[in-house]
Amino acid sequence: MEKMVKTFPQHKCNWLKGRFAFYKYQEFWNIQEFLEGGILAQQSFKARPSDVFLCSAPKTGTTWLKALAFAILTRHQYDESTSPLLKTMPNECIPLLEKDLEQVEDNHKNSCFPLVGTHLPYSSLPESILTSNCKIVYIYRNIKDVIVSHYHFLREAAKLPMEDAPFEEAFDEFCEGKSWCGPYWDHILGYWKARLERPEIILFLKYEDMRKDPTSNVKRLAEFIGYPFTIEEEKAGVIESIIKMCSFENLSNLEVNKYGKHRAKESNIAIENRHFFRKAKDGDWENYFTNEMIENVDKLIDQKLSATDLVLK
Repeated sequence: MEKMVKTFPQHKCNWLKGRFAFYKYQEFWNIQEFLEGGILAQQSFKARPSDVFLCSAPKTGTTWLKALAFAILTRHQYDESTSPLLKTMPNECIPLLEKDLEQVEDNHKNSCFPLVGTHLPYSSLPESILTSNCKIVYIYRNIKDVIVSHYHFLREAAKLPMEDAPFEEAFDEFCEGKSWCGPYWDHILGYWKARLERPEIILFLKYEDMRKDPTSNVKRLAEFIGYPFTIEEEKAGVIESIIKMCSFENLSNLEVNKYGKHRAKESNIAIENRHFFRKAKDGDWENYFTNEMIENVDKLIDQKLSATDLVLK
């Protein structure tokens, strides 16, 4: 697998001093370890109709979505004082298809736990997912904030200070489509087109809308994945408790998310948990973008996504 991936088109991120490389496969760029796992999943993974896939491009609200979905699913087993989310990073609670295939398959054999995460584009999902009628939840976010979050995450992973990793270069590469699981707009389009064809099994959630109205969106999420809240639960404040437990303020201040490492056993891709909890604010891009950058991204959005009903500016 490694030899095969090495034959794919490669792009080394100049702004990261060559410490990260993306490989292009099926029209999308990916990090080697995740690409190898994605190809393996394509070859062997068999989805169950009861599976629920939490899909996203990196840095679009993935960690929050996983925390909310896990809390919804396990609310009868745990409460806000006993949830594994208090001691385990959300990305460790839900396996990633392209890195944790063995764990996903173990869940199939040994439990009814249905949640699986993935950053794979829709066109790269294993055939069994596309034909099994399992549920897909897709979260997306304002492109400008994604660019900034993507920049900081990879910069921190490469252990580079901002002065050694020019944001301008990272911006240009992202707009060229050379990003983790990019081009980002094509990632969005793949799931958006699939939703038009199969709206009953694909739910779109917008990060900014979830922040503005978490209650309604958490209810939508629970109903869609098959774990709706009862009237009694709503009256008892269960939804609000889940939102509070999964909030950025709460999760980012937990010991595990301050000092732990994600994939600590895999030293080549181990990331400090705190890097998954940077700001979680809308509009942080205003601190980084020049007027020219704003104009370029807005033109890009109009060019690539004008045919959709999505608001990404």
